Amino acid sequence: MTGLAALWGVAAPFLVIVMSAAWLVQKRTGQGGWADAFWSLGLGAAGVGVALFPIDGAAPSLRQYLAALLIGLWGLRLGSHIAARAAHEGEDARYARLRQDWGDGFQIKMFGFLMLQAGAAAFLALSVMAAARNPTPGLTLQDGFATLVFVGALFGEAISDRQLSAFKRNPANKGGVCDVGLWAWSRHPNYFFEWLGWCAWPLFAINLSGEWPWGWLALTGPAYMYWLLTQVSGVPLLEEHMRRSRPKAFEAYAARTSAFFPRPPRH
Repeated sequence: MTGLAALWGVAAPFLVIVMSAAWLVQKRTGQGGWADAFWSLGLGAAGVGVALFPIDGAAPSLRQYLAALLIGLWGLRLGSHIAARAAHEGEDARYARLRQDWGDGFQIKMFGFLMLQAGAAAFLALSVMAAARNPTPGLTLQDGFATLVFVGALFGEAISDRQLSAFKRNPANKGGVCDVGLWAWSRHPNYFFEWLGWCAWPLFAINLSGEWPWGWLALTGPAYMYWLLTQVSGVPLLEEHMRRSRPKAFEAYAARTSAFFPRPPRH
């Protein structure tokens, strides 16, 4: 584990550098949403690194290559989507509210906030590392199931993002709440599928034979992501904005639609 600890010890400061660059870009552009693009791309790159970097000269296993491919695809997909949004739309409502609440101290507090995000990304990278470094020879049915979960979540999140973007582009929907497609089943289907994707890493990592006890560490990824999305920076801030900006429409939407886990809408 010494080599893995050292590897993670490199990934953590790398993410600090990435989020420091994110702070500089948002300061220059006045668009806080760039921070999320940097976070996604940085975590994707860190995930590839902790999955593939050789330790003691050993060649990467098939599981390492697969984990690196999946986390790399995740980072590129989400990072490019958020970057396009930051470049062509107004500031993310969450950051706009923080800018308003923090006033003149926004930039100092924003830097601290982004350092916390760097820490969160470093913590999540542990799940990827525990999954990729599982020493079980070859790929198993468990790996196949984990891959299906991850790819399904990746597509689900991409579909959710496309449905929301299409809704926003229609001038007839101005001032409304997106309730089409997956958004009729969950108020935050993109967040749900994001969380579901992190549930794949314990499936890769956990070895019930007991030969890889560190695999259980991967359970921290989905647990932490669920907490972040539902209690900290995802659902609460976004729904507060929705209640303030379009209270009647959101109240009706919330009454019939699940907050997180998808289910048929109430009528």
